[in-house]
Amino acid sequence: MAIVVLVLWFFTAGAGFYLLVTSNLGRARPAVPEPAAPQPATVTQAAAAQPSRREMRRATRDRWDPPSLTAAKNAPMIPGAGSVLEFAHPACALIGLGFWLGFTLVHNRALGWIAFGLIAVTACLGLTWVAVNLRAARRGAADQSAQRFAGRLMIVHGSAAALTIALAALSALVARG
Repeated sequence: MAIVVLVLWFFTAGAGFYLLVTSNLGRARPAVPEPAAPQPATVTQAAAAQPSRREMRRATRDRWDPPSLTAAKNAPMIPGAGSVLEFAHPACALIGLGFWLGFTLVHNRALGWIAFGLIAVTACLGLTWVAVNLRAARRGAADQSAQRFAGRLMIVHGSAAALTIALAALSALVARG
């Protein structure tokens, strides 16, 4: 079963690597978004510029918010978390993969549990990365600083990671040594 987990871990790593390659992560992000030049509006653009009922309710509710609350709502969930997570999630996954490879070769329970702990930390970092990106995307759809990932592939990567965690725990539990 340890070999199945190893193969599944490699599959998950491959899906994650493909996610990184196909995302906008490698593209240059503007430090400050440039304002668009005003253009004459057509009738359809004027109709599309009307705020939705949801936006109007939110504006009515947020009208009395003090400036500090408005700034807190618009601030990133964890300042600078994107860069840290871009490094930490793959790094923990690769280190855990190395420990799991060692566990697969020698069946030492300690290596298996270290690998399981690292994969659990990796999953938490990945979920935090998703939450940070979703909040950034929600905060400003026009903001180019939010990373964009392919939805289906992200689901495949997350599902494979969840299965890897479950099988890694089961393998470490039943390992002899």
